[in-house]
Amino acid sequence: MKIEIWSDVMCPFCYIGKRKFETALEGFEHKDKVEVVWKSFQLNPDMKTEPGKNINQYLAEIKGWSLEQAEKINKQVTETAKAAGLNYNFDKAVIANSFDAHRLIQLAKKNNRGDAAEERLFKAYFTEGKNIADAEILVHLGIDIGLDATDVKTMLAGQDYTDEVKKDIYEAQQVGVRGVPFFVIDRKYAVSGAQESAVFTQALNKAWAEKV
Repeated sequence: MKIEIWSDVMCPFCYIGKRKFETALEGFEHKDKVEVVWKSFQLNPDMKTEPGKNINQYLAEIKGWSLEQAEKINKQVTETAKAAGLNYNFDKAVIANSFDAHRLIQLAKKNNRGDAAEERLFKAYFTEGKNIADAEILVHLGIDIGLDATDVKTMLAGQDYTDEVKKDIYEAQQVGVRGVPFFVIDRKYAVSGAQESAVFTQALNKAWAEKV
């Protein structure tokens, strides 16, 4: 069984969805026969990296919210994340374009480190307040998951894996992805959003039953 997951590493619900999906997969009887493939997606491709801007300010500007509304919503998301076992520090989050982070994920996928790359980047962004558009930081994150530093530096210095990121984003349009996280099972079933683990379990069981 092949499960493709379209995700953006600066999407708070993608990290939450990853945890809820993992819980379902852990309890799935045939988990050893499941291949998980992470796919790139950008919620805001035109986002400019602005390390000095507070995330509440940024959301208020792009969403047309008041600062108080942005703070309230982020507090609610933080509580949702906490319930999933995640620690979000929005006050430390750095406004950053995620394109190069997605190139790092594509490099990691070639080295069977796709899931590790997603996990490390999520934690870097949401918990540690790291700038995921900074080349030096991306090199260190790559090293953290077992990638060769020279390979990461070479990739970041050029345009390697740009086409792979763009291909994933194009594919998302073709399969009808309107938001992330978006989970596709064997290109037949889809689960949209950070659903409860029971929803993923139901989808996994249904898809498997049709295979056998």
